[in-house]
Amino acid sequence: VQLVESGGGLVQPGGSLRLSCAASGDTLRGYALGWFRQAPGKEREFVAAIRWSGGHTFYADSVKGRFTIARDNARNTVYLQMDSLKFEDTAVYYCAADPRNILSVVRKSEAYDYWGQGTQVTVSS
Repeated sequence: VQLVESGGGLVQPGGSLRLSCAASGDTLRGYALGWFRQAPGKEREFVAAIRWSGGHTFYADSVKGRFTIARDNARNTVYLQMDSLKFEDTAVYYCAADPRNILSVVRKSEAYDYWGQGTQVTVSS
């Protein structure tokens, strides 16, 4: 599976961005797709995930109510809609795919086998 993120950029606090992650090489049915982020000097952290079959979603507490993860079956693409952005959302955002789709580890980066190259999101005034 190859993953390609897009949609990052510079936005003011309170603004919105939508990240996209296009997958190729396999159908995503049965996968879990996740978004993670890594800020300078910090460890990579979980942001959101979706189980492709059924669409069950998961969010980090820090983004719940502001970010929305969704999938497009026809386009084999997962999105991360980010609203009410804050300075602390600044990071490189990575899309990842887990073919085993185990519920208990959906928030853990080590569960994901495939990763995109990342896209920079900068929240600044």
